[in-house]
Amino acid sequence: MKVLGAVIAGGQSRRMGGDEKAFLALGGVPLIERVISRMAPQVDSLVINANGDARRFGGMGCAVVADVLLTGTPLAGLHAVLSHGQALGFDAVLTAPSDSPFLPLNLVARLAGAGAQTGAAVGRSGGQTHHLTGLWSTAMAGKLEELLLARKLRRMMDLADVFEIAVADWSTDPVDPFLNINTPEDLSLAALHLA
Repeated sequence: MKVLGAVIAGGQSRRMGGDEKAFLALGGVPLIERVISRMAPQVDSLVINANGDARRFGGMGCAVVADVLLTGTPLAGLHAVLSHGQALGFDAVLTAPSDSPFLPLNLVARLAGAGAQTGAAVGRSGGQTHHLTGLWSTAMAGKLEELLLARKLRRMMDLADVFEIAVADWSTDPVDPFLNINTPEDLSLAALHLA
């Protein structure tokens, strides 16, 4: 299976005072670099999904793929990277947000196993499903575009109403592998785990 990795870096960062979360430092390393370092060994190629000036990601070693459909939700990012991956001949796309610095190093293997029958799988930890951290068949791109143009989907979790999506569970011990850095308190907690 040929897998494209896609770091979704389109959040508004409202709870961080507007600072772009991807560039917040954790242990002296920007969050997005930590995410890239966790994803890169698991995929054949890696892109960043982001809008605005792509030059801010210069030096990351990844192409930047902007949203095509401007829905203002992560669904637009998923659509963009699935379409991009499909056009380049990838079988699947692994997505993860740019603010999850502890992603599992067996993410692709576990999600591929869980989603072997459905073509899609997302991660879950501590009873919480992480809808943006998933492995998606690129064959979903056309149907997703159709649904978004018809305004039938608003949130990532709405995908489960249309597609059969499997779930793979991870332990939160010693740290939640899907911890999102949404607030200054989350960043402090991540720093404690890192230490």
